[in-house]
Amino acid sequence: MARKKVIIDPITRIEGHLRITCVVEDGKVTEAWNTATLFRGFEIFMKGRDPRDAWHFSSRICGVCPTPHAWNSVRATEEAFGIDKMDDNTRLIRNMMEATQVGYDHILWFYILNAFDFVNVPNALNAKPTLPTLKAVQERVQAVVKSGQLGPFANMYWDHPGYKLPAELDLELTAHYLQSIDAQQAANDAAAFMGGKFPMIMNYAPGGITQLPSLDEILYYQGRMREVKDFIDNVMVPDLLAIAPYYIDLAQTGKGVGNYLTWGLLDEESQDPYDRLFPRGAIFDGKLQVEKVDPDETRMYTKYSWFGDDVGGGKHPLDVGQEPIEFTKLDPLDNEGPVEGKYDWTQAVRYGKDDRPMEVGPLAQMLVAYVSGREDTKKVVDDTLAAIGAAGKPEVLMSDLGRIAARVLKAKVNADNALRWADELLANIGAGKTKVFESRPVPSTGEGKGGWDAPRGALCHYMRIKDGKIDTYAAVPPSNWNLSPRDDKGVRGPVEEALVGQSVIDPDKPLEILRVVHSFDP
Repeated sequence: MARKKVIIDPITRIEGHLRITCVVEDGKVTEAWNTATLFRGFEIFMKGRDPRDAWHFSSRICGVCPTPHAWNSVRATEEAFGIDKMDDNTRLIRNMMEATQVGYDHILWFYILNAFDFVNVPNALNAKPTLPTLKAVQERVQAVVKSGQLGPFANMYWDHPGYKLPAELDLELTAHYLQSIDAQQAANDAAAFMGGKFPMIMNYAPGGITQLPSLDEILYYQGRMREVKDFIDNVMVPDLLAIAPYYIDLAQTGKGVGNYLTWGLLDEESQDPYDRLFPRGAIFDGKLQVEKVDPDETRMYTKYSWFGDDVGGGKHPLDVGQEPIEFTKLDPLDNEGPVEGKYDWTQAVRYGKDDRPMEVGPLAQMLVAYVSGREDTKKVVDDTLAAIGAAGKPEVLMSDLGRIAARVLKAKVNADNALRWADELLANIGAGKTKVFESRPVPSTGEGKGGWDAPRGALCHYMRIKDGKIDTYAAVPPSNWNLSPRDDKGVRGPVEEALVGQSVIDPDKPLEILRVVHSFDP
């Protein structure tokens, strides 16, 4: 029996720091372990701080998706202060800010982080372009190849038989890769103009927004987000539909745990989390029905994490923390044996009394929105299913292909509504509604939480106040869900489970493993 241990360290083209270890036997992955190789520590140094400052610090948890961390932290603070709802202008402005984050992030992921798993750049040199623009791109690629300094095109498995696109499509996608850089920057420009800067925006505050945007700021926002929408509608969605038929077999792989969770994001007027553009909810055991969920049912385990076993044990995030640390060592690169003992800085997160591992991310968001009957989501999903020959079969989205499609389709729904929220804000201002802030004193005690997804999936911040200061703080980001190690019962996390059973043509060129991992946007 042919057996090989495959270790990819680091996994590149991702947000964080990650090692993937797999055992490949007779062409299939039989075991998998994911290892986050960076210690975070925010829960430790947030203690004792003024709760009004929490969002400034916690938005630094991620340099790619700081805005949803800011939202979660500021809402956790507001809830601890006894503020149940935001004023409508604050709701709209925070939605507009989040829409820039989603637009930028999903364009970045689809083209810059994920595309090279499917687009063979050197093969673009074999195309016969007729358009001057494509010919110019081909000449740029040729110059890079001739220089011998491949930059972002280096260290890839370009001779892998898994690449299936014709040369003309490889060239077109390479051109769109270059266009995407400007498109995602347009979203960041909109964020910076309204938020004061990017990536770490400055216009949030517990109680609302620091100031009402001017007419010029709102019009600038609309102009830049219209550019984002045009790129998504006219380039990104067509690209998805163009490449999907060549990789339709991905609809049969990578299902993983079959449980999907979203806290929801982008509030409608009611500010009910089940009435969001992407509503709160969960799907269990692959059954297309939505169940209600509670962020307080999040449970943490640390048997296989570099923390004491009793730090976790199924506790609520506010009762866990990140001490004591029990770091052992990384599995040696030349070790052919299984990964044993503690192997991850990520704590295993599970949901509810049944300790379910949950996949989070755009696939979960789109599935829950689709089953919940959100018409905008239903239309784009149904149109896409029909285009790939799977009309009326949303279950095919529970796959590697579904994760890729969900990010693109979510980006479209998001961009369509970004302009709506700007129009609603202008209407409020025109009607004389200008409130954007409610001041409250810092309470002696209080407890609150967020529950608002980042682009990469379910995110929640928790805060407990004692004597007017932060007593305990916890952040449970998407990585803690998707990249959970095994829990105390030995159950794999979603990425690990999705990898098991994956076919691998050549263990020395594990392109298939990269595709599964990148589909989760780690």
